[in-house]
Amino acid sequence: MWDGAFYRVRRDGYEICFVPDAGVPLDKIDDVDMWVLFDSGARWSGTIDTLDVVRRNMERGRQTGECLDGRYFYVWDGLIVRDPGIDGMAEVVDELVRSGDYRSVFRDVGPEDPDE
Repeated sequence: MWDGAFYRVRRDGYEICFVPDAGVPLDKIDDVDMWVLFDSGARWSGTIDTLDVVRRNMERGRQTGECLDGRYFYVWDGLIVRDPGIDGMAEVVDELVRSGDYRSVFRDVGPEDPDE
């Protein structure tokens, strides 16, 4: 569901909050920042990129000389998925939450209220 600039996907016990580029259809999103917001108040952030985005970034590095001429790519709290689209990305995040692996993939940004 849209909420201003955010696209929110509600699940039992948590919500995935995506920040897609304006004007890009949700099934074409290939690079997006997101948060997993748990009902407990815990918040985890990440960036999701497709393989094509990684490939384009590495090619740009080859042209600009960045990242050792495009020989590597990194994102601190990054997740790489095969295909574009919010629906598929949400499925991957659901699996990470189910397995608990989100703790290794995403960054813990703490509760919204620091006193919690």
